[in-house]
Amino acid sequence: MADGALSPGVNLEAFSQAIAAIQALRSSVTRVFDCLKDGMRNKETLEGREKGFVAAFQESLHSVSRDLGELERLSNLVGKPSENHPLHNSGLLSLDPVQDKTPLYSQLLQAYKWSNKLQYHAGLASGLLNQQSLKRSANQMGVSAKRRPKAQPTTLVLPPQYVDDVINRIDRMFPEMSIQLSRPNGTSAMLLVTLGKVLKVIVVMRSLFIDRTIVKGYNENVYTEEGKLDIWSKSNYQVFQKVTDHATTALLHYQLPQMPDVVVRSFMTWLRSYIKLFQAPCQRCGKFLQDGLPPTWRDFRTLEAFHDTCRQ
Repeated sequence: MADGALSPGVNLEAFSQAIAAIQALRSSVTRVFDCLKDGMRNKETLEGREKGFVAAFQESLHSVSRDLGELERLSNLVGKPSENHPLHNSGLLSLDPVQDKTPLYSQLLQAYKWSNKLQYHAGLASGLLNQQSLKRSANQMGVSAKRRPKAQPTTLVLPPQYVDDVINRIDRMFPEMSIQLSRPNGTSAMLLVTLGKVLKVIVVMRSLFIDRTIVKGYNENVYTEEGKLDIWSKSNYQVFQKVTDHATTALLHYQLPQMPDVVVRSFMTWLRSYIKLFQAPCQRCGKFLQDGLPPTWRDFRTLEAFHDTCRQ
């Protein structure tokens, strides 16, 4: 019964012969390396030594080839033992006589091994992460948020009178700039800023926070047919379209939520530097025009004029 338990799918006689063939093959390979190690010896002439060496080497290679062929023949007679894994009834798939065409069992076995290896590595990774866990975890953040209530912002909604006072003070700061304030849609303010006889700027504000700016030429129409400020159509001139883009960039630069009045004053100071839009040369190239346009960029810190390509 013991032999019967070990022999399903395996030819034990061929198996023992295959072991002997492996030993013979190892001996043949050893003789090949011994022949290479000894080289050409024990011959009087060079020609005799070469012929003796070639003959011995060929005989050794033929022995290796013969033993290898015998081993391949015996390996086909041995058969494949059925692999025992805890895969329940899936082991019956290995008894399929056309396993070469439908290798379901081997694929299932490979997936099982891969799953076990993945589970093992996941356990190792989990242990390492738990050892080096961050102090500010999601749970701790939730606890801290409960202990310390989030302060509600107080500067988002300001009284209209306070906004009017800030705009009036800025208007008095710059004599060459006039600011007209209106509230066509409730409490949100809209400013029409006229800078000398150079340009006009429509500023859309939410409390004291600037949401949008549109720059147009001094002689361009800034009102719609209904008599309201046109906050959607852009300027007909490329130079003022460039200034509009730079003004939008300035809004992103001047950000200080705790002090919105300082932000508005800084933006208006930067906007006032365009009073010499067509008179100031570029501080880098020294030219007044480049590609038909004056220097449309103003540095946020020094307020110096640069062409759009010269500022980089």
